[in-house]
Amino acid sequence: MVDLSDKMSVDSRRTNLLNTSKPLVLELGCGSGEYTLALAEQEPQKHFIGVDIKGDRLFKGATLALSKNFENVSFLRTQIENLNQFFEPNSIDTIWITFPDPQPNDIKKRLTSPKFLDIYKQILSQNGTINLKTDSVLFYSYTLETLLKLPLSYLEYTNDLYSSNLLDLHPDTQTHYEKKYLALGKNINFIRWKW
Repeated sequence: MVDLSDKMSVDSRRTNLLNTSKPLVLELGCGSGEYTLALAEQEPQKHFIGVDIKGDRLFKGATLALSKNFENVSFLRTQIENLNQFFEPNSIDTIWITFPDPQPNDIKKRLTSPKFLDIYKQILSQNGTINLKTDSVLFYSYTLETLLKLPLSYLEYTNDLYSSNLLDLHPDTQTHYEKKYLALGKNINFIRWKW
């Protein structure tokens, strides 16, 4: 496991973030990294990076990754609007946005607002995909409405992932919140897209 939050300069992080040729996958707002770790265990041929601003959460994920000797997991403590300071253009294969705060009172803070979409587009590889999972109908509707205005090459979506054929595109793992919402009988909304 590589800790990306050490005291290296931003320039050196950006030019040589990881010594790997594996496809890079980001989970944004990863919390304690449970989903990042589950994905890394399922797909050892990729390198997974959990991104969050809360260091105590990342510490839990990093500790677990070290205890399991994961070599394809890293954690980055930063705000998501700073991603392009850490990743070269076209360097990310996949982005996961899992159960983000729907920000009901501030559209600009939503992780699928145009400001954030521009950042993701810069760092995604030419054929890179973005995946969103949310229980929030508000966030799902907002994201879908925003995406439908863009010139995307691919867009799939459902307001009920577990009753959809899109489940086949989805890894066999669930976040803590996903399990909680499913137990309450809530639908999981899912969107996958690429430019």
